[in-house]
Amino acid sequence: MKYHNPVLLKESVDGLKLKPNGVYVDVTFGGGGHSREILKRLNEHGKLFAFDQDVDAQQNSIDDKRFTLIAQNFRFIKRYLRFYGVKKVDGVLADLGVSSHQFDVAERGFSTRFDADLDMRMNQAGKLSAFEVVNKYDEEQLSNVLFQYGELRNARAIAKKIIEKRSKQKIKTSFELKEVLAEFIPKSKEHKILAQIFQGIRIEVNQEIAALKEFLIQIPEILNEDGRLSVISYHSLEDRLVKRFIRNGMFEGEPEKDVFGNIKVPLKKVGKLIIPSFQEISENNRARSAKLRIAAIY
Repeated sequence: MKYHNPVLLKESVDGLKLKPNGVYVDVTFGGGGHSREILKRLNEHGKLFAFDQDVDAQQNSIDDKRFTLIAQNFRFIKRYLRFYGVKKVDGVLADLGVSSHQFDVAERGFSTRFDADLDMRMNQAGKLSAFEVVNKYDEEQLSNVLFQYGELRNARAIAKKIIEKRSKQKIKTSFELKEVLAEFIPKSKEHKILAQIFQGIRIEVNQEIAALKEFLIQIPEILNEDGRLSVISYHSLEDRLVKRFIRNGMFEGEPEKDVFGNIKVPLKKVGKLIIPSFQEISENNRARSAKLRIAAIY
């Protein structure tokens, strides 16, 4: 797969416990690797719907009468499935994060390796880009983005430096941003800290946390009995949300208990956390931080 090498391919699709004539959804189509594997396991009566808001990914659509690609963000899963007359499905797969293609195409602005315009939009028609976040957010907004989504302890100092520099000249490219923040990026931790900075800005641009929450809340409503959810995440912010929702049916606080001390949650965990094998990581380094969680409706 030149566009994107699917991570935990067999494990994530196995986790769906596929029925050959079932209805499934791949909410992060990308290069279509997971979708193609699902289609292999469906018979002529099975159906697969896929979501992707990225125009580049949409060019990978599969010519198969059982397949429908929906050019939208997966946060709208229930709405658009109903548009196609589908109220319930047998399984949903999500491979969160940025595709290899998005990282490797310099002009998309996702990678710290290339000098490109500050963009980072997964939906290229979106109004908010990394340029707006870096050049228009006030100090408190910028600090919150870097602290909450980039998990940077010195977020306020970084935000202050950005505000100071942009007051003299707009920060337009990824390398300009790296130069502005050079004092916060020691050589020994350059890759890690740059990745955190870019991650924080990217999550804000694409509203990734809000979209993930909206998506997860809809899952119990659209899954059939014994339906499966299979989610691959790549950083702790995503994984914590997925883990908490599967365990508690909520993202904050604790669910109420009945008189017997039991809690009622919409999903049940299936098996243990799954991570890539050493072999997969050696073949695809981008798999190294992947975590797969599987849940079911009972």
